[in-house]
Amino acid sequence: MKHSLLLMLLLSSSFFFFLVVARKQHALETKEAMPNHYHNLQTTSFLPSSICTPSTKGDKKRGTLEVVHKHGPCSTFSKDMVKPLTVEEILTNDQDRVDSIWSRLIIDTDRKKDAQGSKATLPAKSGSTIGSGNYIVTVGLGTPKKDLSLIFDTGSDLTWTQCQPCAKSCYSQQEPIFAPSSSTTYSNVSCSSTECSGLTSATGNQPGCTSSSTCVYGIQYGDQSFSVGFFGKEKLTLTSKDVIDDFYFGCGQNNQGLFGGAAGLLGLGRDKLSIVSQSAQKYGKVFSYCLPSRASYTGYLTFGSNGAVSNVKYTPFSASKGSSFYGLELQAIFVGGNKLAISPTVFSSSGMIIDSGTVITRLPPTAYSALSKAFRAQMTEYTLTKPLSILDTCYDLSNTPTVTIPIISMLWGGNTKVDIAAPGILYANGINQVCLAFAANGDDSDIGIFGNVQQKTLGVVYDLPAGKVGFASKGCA
Repeated sequence: MKHSLLLMLLLSSSFFFFLVVARKQHALETKEAMPNHYHNLQTTSFLPSSICTPSTKGDKKRGTLEVVHKHGPCSTFSKDMVKPLTVEEILTNDQDRVDSIWSRLIIDTDRKKDAQGSKATLPAKSGSTIGSGNYIVTVGLGTPKKDLSLIFDTGSDLTWTQCQPCAKSCYSQQEPIFAPSSSTTYSNVSCSSTECSGLTSATGNQPGCTSSSTCVYGIQYGDQSFSVGFFGKEKLTLTSKDVIDDFYFGCGQNNQGLFGGAAGLLGLGRDKLSIVSQSAQKYGKVFSYCLPSRASYTGYLTFGSNGAVSNVKYTPFSASKGSSFYGLELQAIFVGGNKLAISPTVFSSSGMIIDSGTVITRLPPTAYSALSKAFRAQMTEYTLTKPLSILDTCYDLSNTPTVTIPIISMLWGGNTKVDIAAPGILYANGINQVCLAFAANGDDSDIGIFGNVQQKTLGVVYDLPAGKVGFASKGCA
């Protein structure tokens, strides 16, 4: 009896070993048979680089400014001032932003129920700001011009910066704080102006009014960061040849939060007070950007349609998702060239937006479960390890010099299929914890978000008059 039991154990363990080997062999054969559906990476690519590598898109004739990650070798930010957040902190704060977006969408929906040519280019610099891994640009403000590094955000509308004398509170920033009294082109905006009343939709808060009838704005973000101050009008300089006169912005007198040394925020949303709308006559409500693949690389932000990117695949904007956000229609997901068996109603019931300020793409739980399962099936030769915050499909690649991962593709409305670049598929906390860079929402009805990790290296073009957004591969190269 003992011999029979031992034989059964040996046979069962041998069979299990055979299954594991067979599955790994099948995965390898599949990758060899479909080489165009996989990325081959050096594991060292997940490690930070000490060398700054500028983008070849940085053509001075196009007025292109350099894009740098504030914690990378291209950055001039003080390391003492801008202390990098841990990966766990970034992901935790990223969820705060997502929660805030959901809240704003609910508020916008309730409000609706109650109510019934040229171009200029800026740098897009990655950093840990507004509680997550967002990007910054440097613009000039005032006369004479003062350079300021601002977070750029497609999910916000109002542009603001800290202003002297900081009547109540200002946090530490890289450049000197803007002094409106030293500019010959600054003026306060009146409480009675239509622009002042427009702050309600741009910020989600009713404007205030001082005793001298100066309009007062207030805005708060998902991680409880905020800015309150005077609503002003000033000259905004994008490049030496691209200037916007009488630009409406917030001149912050009380500012607190995790802005990481940036002087404020540049709002790229759809509201009338966003820079996209305010510069419509000059740039036609068209802008594009490319987010760099890593901290040692650069990208760009361009206003106008001339020469932004080529080989763009366009998809129509979906029905409006709030007053600020840009909606997309996700129809299907592919892993390693294979379409996932997800009912189209899963995507249509939740809807989706694209957001430059959300780090990790959020999917309906049903869709994420199918994605994770398919990804794991293609990664059986690598060692699974513990989850990383909201990321639950992670691998220890410390003993693996190279890794082959399946390409993940998103099929958008208009039959527009976009491959996610390798830096947009995995999110690393060191080589020993490299994770699938997607996460599940709490419910299938929660709106999905196409985050900035998945947008890396893509040229992303927003054409508001045409009602479409475009994607181009190798947009930063």
